[in-house]
Amino acid sequence: MAVHDATRPRVLALAVRVVVDRAQAEEVVQEVYLHAWRTAARFDRARGSGTGWLLRIAHSKAVDRVRSSVAHRERDLADARLSRATPVASVHELVERALDGERVRAALRLLSAVQREAIVLAHFDGLSHAQIARRLGVPLGTVKTRLRDGMRRLREAFDVDADPGSAISA
Repeated sequence: MAVHDATRPRVLALAVRVVVDRAQAEEVVQEVYLHAWRTAARFDRARGSGTGWLLRIAHSKAVDRVRSSVAHRERDLADARLSRATPVASVHELVERALDGERVRAALRLLSAVQREAIVLAHFDGLSHAQIARRLGVPLGTVKTRLRDGMRRLREAFDVDADPGSAISA
């Protein structure tokens, strides 16, 4: 108890200088004396004074506390950035997307196989007209015709006012 009373002000002052926050410094001081109590058998008087040993422990524990706080803060900031970057869709939005996806799949089934293939390569795989022509081994004009005709049929399928009988309804 006498060692604690004699050294606590210096240990606390060091902890406060390192961690800045007094409440955290108080916790560091507790960790210092607990660590000292548990490892007292390893103290070597030939390597320095008892106060010096306690201050080395205090510095180490305080630096660990700062590193831990910084790591927690960085994780919290990363989580906040991630949650802002990836907004959570409402159930309504998810249902709408699913219905839209089904409408697109149904409309694509109305196309000829060659029109559907050209549209999928262009709009879903992101290929240019020239890349589609090379991949399919057809002239560039043929690809453009397939895309134009397929898109026209898709527009008609989604245009309820144009022809209600052939339109894809919601």
